[in-house]
Order: sequence, then structure tokens, then C-alpha cells
Amino acid sequence: MDVTSAAALNGLYKTTNNQSSVRQANQTSATDGSFDTILSNAMKMVDDTNSLQNNASAEAVSFALGESDNVHDLLIAERKANLALQYTVAVRNQFISGYNTIMNMQI
Repeated sequence: MDVTSAAALNGLYKTTNNQSSVRQANQTSATDGSFDTILSNAMKMVDDTNSLQNNASAEAVSFALGESDNVHDLLIAERKANLALQYTVAVRNQFISGYNTIMNMQI
């Protein structure tokens, strides 16, 4: 996946997250661009991704046990988890790229 800017990533993450929490994260990052804030938002994103993965697993188990016959909910949960994981990996790759750039700087 080619990731060119944080703004493009932000648009992808909006599709997988609750609108109110996205607005809150955008307002926080707009007012305070410190590294601590960015890192805490990234850690929250990892927690959200884990939550979506757990929800998708629970839906799959429920469907496999015959407790649910709604395939639509299962596919939606799996798609949300997949998009959140892709976004999280893209952000991680950007952090690693930035770290490598800083480490390769001549001082």
C-alpha cells in the first residue's frame, strides 16, 4: 500500500472509527501537535484496532456456532477490522520511515 501523506491516512481511518472520536482526535491534534499527543493518539488507534479485531472474531465464532445467521454483520465487522489493521500498519510504516530518516541524518 502506497501512503503519501498523513491526510490521506486520516481519511481512511475516518471510515473505520466513530465520528465523534475522530473529531475529538482531530481537534486535539490541531491544538497540540506535541510528540506525546501524537504518540498517545497512535496508541489509542492500536487499541481501537484491537477492539475491532476482537469484535470480528466474536462475530465469526457466533456465526460458526450457529448463534447468528446474519452474514451481513459478519462481513461488516471483518471489513472494519481489515481497514483498521491496514491503516495501523500504514501509520507504523510512516513512523519507521521517519525514524530511519532521522537516524540517517548527518550531524
